[in-house]
Amino acid sequence: MRTWLRQLDDLLRGRATSPESLVEGRIALPARRFVVLAIVLGGVFGFFMGWYAYLRGSPDSAWQVLASMVKLPALFLLTLVVTFPSLYVFNALMGCRLSFMATLRLLIGAILVNVTVAASLGPILGFFTLSTTSYPFMILLNVALLAVAGVVALGFLLHTLRRLSLPRWQEIESAGPEAADRPGGAGRAPDVVDAEQYAQARSIFRVWVLIYGLVGAQMGWLLRPFIGNPNIPFEWFRSREGNFFSAVMQQLHNLLPID
Repeated sequence: MRTWLRQLDDLLRGRATSPESLVEGRIALPARRFVVLAIVLGGVFGFFMGWYAYLRGSPDSAWQVLASMVKLPALFLLTLVVTFPSLYVFNALMGCRLSFMATLRLLIGAILVNVTVAASLGPILGFFTLSTTSYPFMILLNVALLAVAGVVALGFLLHTLRRLSLPRWQEIESAGPEAADRPGGAGRAPDVVDAEQYAQARSIFRVWVLIYGLVGAQMGWLLRPFIGNPNIPFEWFRSREGNFFSAVMQQLHNLLPID
C-alpha cells in the first residue's frame, strides 16, 4: 500500500509524467493500480455524498450511501469508456506520439487526479451536510465540488497533452522570442511547429475537454440519484427524463426562487 501511495504522490507532483518519458511517448503509469485507487478514492467522495440521505433518516438510507460509493467511481470510468476513442483520434491527428495503451494510461491518471481532488474535498461536503438541511443547496454544492475536481484533472490532462504533441514549443517560450534569431537557436529547428500550429492544437484539445465535461455531466444524470432525496424512497436509478443542465437550473430556482 505504501508503494501505491508513493506512486499516487508521484502522479500528483508531476514526477510520473516527466519530460523524459513524454519525449519518447511513454507513460509509465501502473494502470491497474491506479484504477483500484480511483475506485477507492471515488468511493470516499461517494460516501460523503450519501450522508445527506442517511442523516435525514430517509427510508433505506444506508442503501443510498452504498449506492453513492459505487456509482461515483462508475461515473468516471464510464465517461472514460465513452470519450477515450475521440481523444485517441484527436491525438493521432495532431501527431501525438502516444500509443493506444499509453493514451489509456494517461486518461486513467487524469481520472485518478480527479477523484483524489474530490476525495480531499469530501470533509468539506461532510461539514455542509451536517450544517444544512437544504436539498437544493446540497445538490449544487456537490456539482460545484466535482466541477472543481474536474477542472484540476482536465488541466493536468491538457497540460500533459500539450507537452506530448508539441514537445519543443516550451523550449522556445522559455528562451524568448530572440532565440529564433540566434545561430543554432531553437527557433531554427526544422521539427518545431509555429505559433499557428500551437494554437490549433490547443483549440483541438480544448474541444475534447468540453466533450469530456458534457459527457461526464450527462453520465452523472443517467446514474442519479447520488445524494438521495429524504422525501423519496430509495431507488438505484431514476427515470431518464430531462438532462443534467435543466436539473441544475431547476435546483438554482428552488434555492433562489425568482418570480
